[in-house]
Amino acid sequence: MNSFTGVQALVTVMQRLRDPVGGCPWDLQQSMASLIPYTLEEAYEVAAAITAGEPAAIKDELGDLLFQVVFYAQLGKEQELFDLDAIAKATAEKLMRRHPHVFGEHQALSDAEIKAQWEQIKSEERAEQGQSDSVFDGIANNLPSILMAQKLQKRAATVGFDWSEMAPVIAKIREELAEVEDEIRANDNAKIAAEIGDLLFAVVNLARHAQVNPEHALRLTNHKFKQRFQWIETQLAQQQRRPEELSLDELETYWQQAKQQLNHVESKK
Repeated sequence: MNSFTGVQALVTVMQRLRDPVGGCPWDLQQSMASLIPYTLEEAYEVAAAITAGEPAAIKDELGDLLFQVVFYAQLGKEQELFDLDAIAKATAEKLMRRHPHVFGEHQALSDAEIKAQWEQIKSEERAEQGQSDSVFDGIANNLPSILMAQKLQKRAATVGFDWSEMAPVIAKIREELAEVEDEIRANDNAKIAAEIGDLLFAVVNLARHAQVNPEHALRLTNHKFKQRFQWIETQLAQQQRRPEELSLDELETYWQQAKQQLNHVESKK
């Protein structure tokens, strides 16, 4: 195995794991459908490692995610559908087709022109595949909600259904927040949920206009919230106290201390 490249070694390991005679019983039981939750988990673990900024962890998690791809490729090969080489070749051809300014006639295009060209080529590909005329064709229905909202908005924007300035986007958020407040006063749970959904959709739209990835932004905030609250837990543990023993005002005081302390630590990095 030492003479193999890393990818060849991984493919060989996968083949051994799927060997009907001496393979691993768990790996032999898997199907493409059964692998879905593991693939999603590995993708999120890659994101977590990148957010934490740990190169060794990023390398390790990317390896786990690559193994998922190799696993699907092995299953495809066994079913005579495709193999890893076919996957890689098709992807390379697709990327070359979608980057004519790089692999065709070299052109100096702006970011906006590149994005417009990308969407136009994808639209032509969908038409060639016999998909319907909906601008939303090809968007998977089981995407995480934030990513789904982002993709729906981007597709709608390609046909002009979008604001060209930030001000109306912010105004829409204020409008949706007011509608949430109205339904809270009316105490209608179903309508409250619907209006909060509209508010979240509007916030995703703001992130898109600000060229901020909303999933990444929320992941950073989750990490920050967790760090700050764990700082509070640590401080209280040193006093042999627990968060539930404090009033909200007392916890807020500790929260402000956590913000100050952790912001100071971050600024020194």
